[in-house]
Formats: sequence, structure tokens, C-alpha cells
Amino acid sequence: IEGTVLAPPSKSVMVRVTAAALLADRTRILNPSHCDDARSCLRVIEDLGARVCADGDALAIEGGLQPRASVLDCGESGLTLRMFIAVAALAGEELTLTGRAPLRRRPTTAVETPLRALGAAGETTGGFPPVRVHGPLRGGEAVVDGGESSQFLSGLLLALPCAEGDSLLEARDITSRPYVELTLELLRRFGLRIDRDGPDRFRIPGGQRPRIGDFRVEGDWSAAASLLVLGAVGGSLRVRGLDPDSLQADRAVLEVLESAGARVERLEDGARVEQGPLRAFEFDARDAPDLVPCLAALACHCRGTSVLTGLTRLKYKECDRTAIVTRELSGLGVRVESDGETLRVRGGTIAGGSGCSHGDHRIAMALAAAAVAARETVFIDGVEHVAKSYP
Repeated sequence: IEGTVLAPPSKSVMVRVTAAALLADRTRILNPSHCDDARSCLRVIEDLGARVCADGDALAIEGGLQPRASVLDCGESGLTLRMFIAVAALAGEELTLTGRAPLRRRPTTAVETPLRALGAAGETTGGFPPVRVHGPLRGGEAVVDGGESSQFLSGLLLALPCAEGDSLLEARDITSRPYVELTLELLRRFGLRIDRDGPDRFRIPGGQRPRIGDFRVEGDWSAAASLLVLGAVGGSLRVRGLDPDSLQADRAVLEVLESAGARVERLEDGARVEQGPLRAFEFDARDAPDLVPCLAALACHCRGTSVLTGLTRLKYKECDRTAIVTRELSGLGVRVESDGETLRVRGGTIAGGSGCSHGDHRIAMALAAAAVAARETVFIDGVEHVAKSYP
């Protein structure tokens, strides 16, 4: 592996700015993502009343929350679903949020009580999508459980400034905390005021509206992580288009690569990673669960046994990622053990063989990263699913 790659636009940032654009006057998104999840989010805001059109290489969005459909199809985007549970609750009518089969197995148990406390109604289907919401969201005081996901909290932080009244949110057991900070930083840039009483209490004045204008989407550290692992196990690779000061949680991949012995050069617009004498590492994935597949691939080529912890939520991703990583890497001759919370990967050499993405974009990318230094050919089935984040 040798060369330079431009990172794709950040899916996480794209969905957040798209959601905010629905509530703003006019927005122009520069460097937009065209991945499947971004397309799903754009369809949702159109169904909620926004107008979206191409403007050269950019996207122009005229906001306005005036629902044109009662059912919102979020595709396979968990971020779109959970954020828009809160955003859709601003409308004064009943709306149903649903998606494809993988999305309907993602838990949404933590949304009903906060919505009720904030003046709206929400009903899940046994703790899962489809989710029915009936607004309007008026404001008030609510406690939000962030242990399942921080995405619904991010949705409330976006929606509540646009509610009629003031709000006080208390978040508990926040997971993926860097993504909450990313949301707050974006909202600040959009002119929305949110005050904090400590790290997990948010005072939100109502009656606001985001002001966005032109907004450039930064590069995606999540997609870049698999590419950087490629460089570490297979040669030398530079990834451009990344903000070294980004609040994206998956920027932590650089620290893991360094601890594993790869040669890492941090650049103004990204990073260069080269092979080195790789050794076992440990990583707590609670704040960056999307890194687990590609870090498991890295661990295959590290001397010793690497340990990944904090994996509970991986069960409810596009597939049960801990179980699938264990199965697929074991099928390639790697010694892998897991108990659902911890993954242990004993490094060595990959013999070759066949693997399957199981419909999961990150599994497909991770298998490619693991396979690049295998002794024999590796066949990967279902690679088209990378379009979810990296078309």
C-alpha cells in the first residue's frame, strides 16, 4: 500500500448540519457527503418541508418545518432516526419514523419519558423503531439517559432551542461523549445558545432559530480510520482532508496506531501512517465504538494479544459487530475471543480465505484492512455495503 487518499466528507457532521438546515432559512452545504446515510437524511428533511437542490458541487437547502409525509424513512441511518425523533416532535402532528430492517433492531427505549416531559408524545414499538411522535415539543425539564446512545440527546440539543419555551436537560450515563461535544460546537457555530450547569446539565432558551449560511463539511475520521490501518499493516498511506483538531471521536485512531508501534506523522490536513514493528495494544471503545472493527483488523498483525473493551453497544449496530468480527476473523485463521463486552485478538498472520460483511460497511472495510497483509487471497462478500458511509 502506498500513496495519498482524500478522506470522504464526514457522515456525522453531514447529518447534523442537514438536520439544522431544516430549521434554518437557507443553507449551502459545501463538500457534502453523498453516502447512503446522508441521502436518507436529505429525504427526511424534504418530507418534513425543506427544499433541496444541487448548487454546483454544493447543496442548497431552504428550510421550513411543514411536513409533507406522515412516515419518515430513515433508511439504515441510526443517527438520522434518533436525531429526528426530537426534531420531528417540533411539528404539531403525528409522524412515524422508521427504516430498513437493520435500523429496526436498534433500541430507542430512552425517548418516551423525555418527550412527554417536554410537552410532546412518543411511542416506540417495544423499545425499537418504528417510533411515533406527536408534537409540538414545548420545552420544560427532562432527564435523558445517554447510556443507550448519545444521538437522541444530540437531537434534543438541536430541537429544543427552536421550541416555544425554555428547557433544562440533565443527561445521565453519556456514551460517545465526544459526539455530544461535536453537536454543541456545531450548534454554537449556527448561532444557537445553550448554557451548561456542569458537564451534563444544559439550559436551553427557547424561541431560537439556527443561522447557518455556507457550511463546509470536514473529512470523516471514521472512514479514514480503516485507511490509516491499511497504511500501518500494508505499507505507507497519507490521508488528506482531515481536521487534526476535529471533535470527531474516531480521531483517537491515531493514538492507538502510535501505541501499537506504527509510524504516525500528524499533518495540517490529515496524517501519514507507515508500517512499523506492530505490538499488542489496549483500547476502551466506549466513546468511539465505530473504531472496533478496523482496530480488530490492526490487532491481527500485532505481536501479542490486543484487548478491546467497552463493546456492549456493538450488539445493536448494523449487525452484532463483536460477534461478527469474532466469527469473520476466526474464519481467516486469527485467534479471537469475545464475551460481548471484551474482544481479545492474538496477532500473527492471516492465512487467507473468505469473509462476509453481513451488510455492515465497517465490517467490509475492516476485512479489507486485515486482508491486505494476508499470506493468501481473501475474498470478501457484500462489499457494496460500504456505500452506507463511503460510496
